[in-house]
Amino acid sequence: MEELNLGKKIQVIRTQARLSVRKAAAQAGITPSMLSQIENGQVNPSINTLRALAQVLDTPLYTFFQAESTQEVVVHPADRRTIGVKSEPDVLYELLTPDTKGSIEFCMMVIPPQMSSFRDIRSHEGEEVAFMQEGGEVELEMDGQRFLLQSGDSVRIPPHTGHAWHNNSDVTVKVIFAITPPSF
Repeated sequence: MEELNLGKKIQVIRTQARLSVRKAAAQAGITPSMLSQIENGQVNPSINTLRALAQVLDTPLYTFFQAESTQEVVVHPADRRTIGVKSEPDVLYELLTPDTKGSIEFCMMVIPPQMSSFRDIRSHEGEEVAFMQEGGEVELEMDGQRFLLQSGDSVRIPPHTGHAWHNNSDVTVKVIFAITPPSF
């Protein structure tokens, strides 16, 4: 599997933005020590920390996971780029496309039992289509409405529509989604 050098990419973007470790960490709601450890590859940040850093650095989250160059067209499960740590009970995102350089992004969100994709409702620039692949049912909270999706159901989420996914069941849920343009 290709080395992403996530911490180094964060450090490069932070220094290009002329933000000190202390200032960037404060704005992201983490300690300077934690940011330093992330940049030095000593710890793997949570998805929420990565989102906060992307917001502070005014860069799309997917930028942290872009490879310098890729010739791959097939993505094998063992080679998927992952946001989150597979061994921790947190929402995990797997990039199903080789990279985020195309005009569409294809991902799988794995939501453990009793977890949500976000603490708060979030939106993004791109249009999203999601397919409930596996699990009991998942609740989609979208612009104040709640929708229950079961395996085989799909939904379109318009651009700039606030939404969050909630797995209130006792089984893991897998949702496959496509976003255009890539904004992950």
